[in-house]
Amino acid sequence: MKMGLLFIIGLIVCTDIFDTVSQLSMKSAINHLDAQVNSLKKAVIFLFNLLRKKRLWVSLIFSTASLSVWLFVLSKADLSLAYSIDSLRYVFITMASLIFLKERIGFMRWLGIFAIILGIIMVTRV
Repeated sequence: MKMGLLFIIGLIVCTDIFDTVSQLSMKSAINHLDAQVNSLKKAVIFLFNLLRKKRLWVSLIFSTASLSVWLFVLSKADLSLAYSIDSLRYVFITMASLIFLKERIGFMRWLGIFAIILGIIMVTRV
């Protein structure tokens, strides 16, 4: 594997880690709110309360960092390669959800994770 490809893969892994932290922070912020939104008034209250959560702002910071790195990746790599490797985010978010949010992951989802990893290996073989 070329050093340039390893560098690009490393940057994509960084974006995926940033996105994983972002999604965990966002989910955690939302989990601490009353999500029974069935009217416009409750939706506005929900959004106002969400904007007051520090975890939401952490999420936005990590999303911005991810986007910044991703834009650099796009300037250096083919979109088809970068986007394929970027599928690692599904693996990372699933693993983080299992560990930090205590979510249950069924057999079919594990099978899908395996397929994603296999696909990434196939795509990065140059």
